Amino acid sequence: VASFGGWVDASGASTIRRMENFRIIGPLVSVETIAAGAGIRVIRRLRRHYGHGRWRKRKGYAEVQFSTGEILRAGLHWYEAAGIGRREIKIKRLLQER
Repeated sequence: VASFGGWVDASGASTIRRMENFRIIGPLVSVETIAAGAGIRVIRRLRRHYGHGRWRKRKGYAEVQFSTGEILRAGLHWYEAAGIGRREIKIKRLLQER
């Protein structure tokens, strides 16, 4: 179980309105790579902040728990590199209640 802070829109819409703390409480499922290497728009920033690695932008789904105690299933996006790990996990879509 890992804790991360991330952006979430309370309605699940694509517009981000506020910052909300959340924690991933279940396994990540249906994980896909959506961009790699030079295909990532922010690759220079990732390398500068976290180090050189084989960076990938990935997406998947998991149950998340918010600071209010509410548990929802969410679509997540994040960056990942071997030896560095997952970074900048963001909630892109709230899917349903548990």
